Amino acid sequence: MYSISQMIKNTFKKIDRAFKEIEEWSLFIAVCVALLTAMANVILRKSTNDLNLYWSDEVVRKVIFFSTYIGSVAAIRSGSLIRIDALPQMVPLLRKPLALISHCATLIFSVIMIYFGTQLTVTMYNDEYARTTTLEIPEFFFYVILPITGVMMFLRTLIAMWEDWTGEKDITGGN
Repeated sequence: MYSISQMIKNTFKKIDRAFKEIEEWSLFIAVCVALLTAMANVILRKSTNDLNLYWSDEVVRKVIFFSTYIGSVAAIRSGSLIRIDALPQMVPLLRKPLALISHCATLIFSVIMIYFGTQLTVTMYNDEYARTTTLEIPEFFFYVILPITGVMMFLRTLIAMWEDWTGEKDITGGN
């Protein structure tokens, strides 16, 4: 029979694995799309006088927007978010309290992202004129990343808090 601690650990492992796959593949695909689009536009612009992909800049901007938010979720997993770093090194007793403050700030930020991201997404969905400039894609497709990454950040932060609390770093076993 599993203990509650073991059940939480197993649940966090499954969430972590799923999020890791989503982060890695979505970032890989998005960066490849941006790179190929930008390269194709540069090649067309330099090799011809009048051919270019008028929409390539918009694609690259949207990929940067997307990768910023997905990258912030990945940064939580790797412990790369901005935090108070010098003080815990000088006073080791402050390491856990400052880590808790940092985690709580991230949880608050993720709740704000969920709340306002959902409002922005609904607003863009209801506005029939909210479309990208050149490709005419409805903007709500891009704003939906805000509440999604807010939820992912929240869950990733809970996992990081669990690891800090139990002393088990990388509960996924390095996978």
